[in-house]
Amino acid sequence: MDNSYKIKVQHVTKEYDLYKSQAEKLRSFFSLSNSKVPHFWSLMGISLEVKAGETLGLIGVNGSGKSTLSNIISGIIPQTTGTVDVRGDTSIIAIGAGLRGNLTGLENIRLKALMQGLTNPEIDALMDDIVSFADIGDFLYQPVKSYSSGMKSRLGFSIAVHVNPDILIIDEALSVGDDTFYQKCVDKISEFKDEGKTIVFVSHSLKQIEILCDRVAWIHYGTLKEIGATEAVVKHYREFTKWFKGQSKKEKKHFQRQMKANQKAFDIDAYQQQVIEERQANDPSDQNVAAEVKKDFYGSVISEKMSWGNRFLTIAVGIVFVLACLINVSGHSLGDVIQNPGNIVHPETVLHDTNATSGVK
Repeated sequence: MDNSYKIKVQHVTKEYDLYKSQAEKLRSFFSLSNSKVPHFWSLMGISLEVKAGETLGLIGVNGSGKSTLSNIISGIIPQTTGTVDVRGDTSIIAIGAGLRGNLTGLENIRLKALMQGLTNPEIDALMDDIVSFADIGDFLYQPVKSYSSGMKSRLGFSIAVHVNPDILIIDEALSVGDDTFYQKCVDKISEFKDEGKTIVFVSHSLKQIEILCDRVAWIHYGTLKEIGATEAVVKHYREFTKWFKGQSKKEKKHFQRQMKANQKAFDIDAYQQQVIEERQANDPSDQNVAAEVKKDFYGSVISEKMSWGNRFLTIAVGIVFVLACLINVSGHSLGDVIQNPGNIVHPETVLHDTNATSGVK
């Protein structure tokens, strides 16, 4: 196995259930029917590697899955299938990512640094550099919910680059802010590159991609359209965007609807079978291909969906809890209720009878 990579994702998919409301989601949980829930596949089988010391750019139109992939790599959200092998500590920079709105900027610096594993003395030593780089003035002492998107980006970027991560993930963090801060960020990223840090850079700015990235992955509506040298991939992406802009409004909508329909119709079982057949074709002597592929798909995945057994157990525990509360209110023990259910008198009835006897009205 090649040990030179820093990040490896293989057969990664991400499924989202399309509930219209929280009430619909709750009804689905308690439903005993097998009615299918509409779903959407943000990623449909992504496999790629990022080498140590490399800067990989992620490009693609809005909704293609770039941010989903960067969040999976950074550990913010889990994948539905596939393996994600990240060798090192990650720090993600996105507008407002990980910032708590009710806390001040100063409090957020300490919180995020603690979450990255730094001690309070280490944070104190870095505090002046973080504050100076962010350069948000007196807003440092105000709740983050009052910040503009530019100030959130400045603060998030400053924290992330000063905690000294092995892997830096930048998701559109340079798309806001003034030119002065942008140049500070570019200089810092260049410094990280010189130190041999691994960087994943998500951006719609192809100029930024060309300046900073060694290779580029083009994510196209949930699939890996192309990965390779920056110049070649950016050229092909520009050709695609030029073609798309040349379409009529009706043709654009038709194309987008078709792409989204493909993401809704994606069949994970068919994709798994396709991978099995490809491996069998490459190595016909391997008799354990199906088991190996299943392990690759689900071996390192924690299911986000509750099994029917756990659903029944949860419902049963809920019912017992409600009954226990009702029995506690009634003033009787559970044993009394079980042994003499007919003799249990509600406390309101007792109170009414007592009042009537004493003449209280």
